[in-house]
Amino acid sequence: MISPAPPYRTQLGPLLVRHRLARGWSQRRAAAELCAAAGVATLSRHEVSRWERQRRVPGGFWLGWLAVVLDVPPVVLAEAAARTRRTGPPTTAGSGRHGAAGARPGRRTGLGRAGGTTRGGGARAVGNR
Repeated sequence: MISPAPPYRTQLGPLLVRHRLARGWSQRRAAAELCAAAGVATLSRHEVSRWERQRRVPGGFWLGWLAVVLDVPPVVLAEAAARTRRTGPPTTAGSGRHGAAGARPGRRTGLGRAGGTTRGGGARAVGNR
């Protein structure tokens, strides 16, 4: 078992990554191991990725199986999950589809735009001819 980092600062995502990589597992392999242990086939590597990036925090069911599969004390995972929930998802510059600002400003399209056309080059309403 890998010694955990000081519990007062470790969040769940980095903890999961460290223990998964210590076993030499890919996210796909970790998901397969979790499914086999839990007896369910509903977990994908995408969900493991979301947990590691802290976009989602696994509930008690998966935390229990993560403890078994990664050989981590359940209390360590539960405390890391609680810290992650308190701090929320990480915010980094350039994250998401349009960067840290979210939707790009000044890019409104469609009928709501005064005097504009639709985005795909659609027909424009023309006044009296």
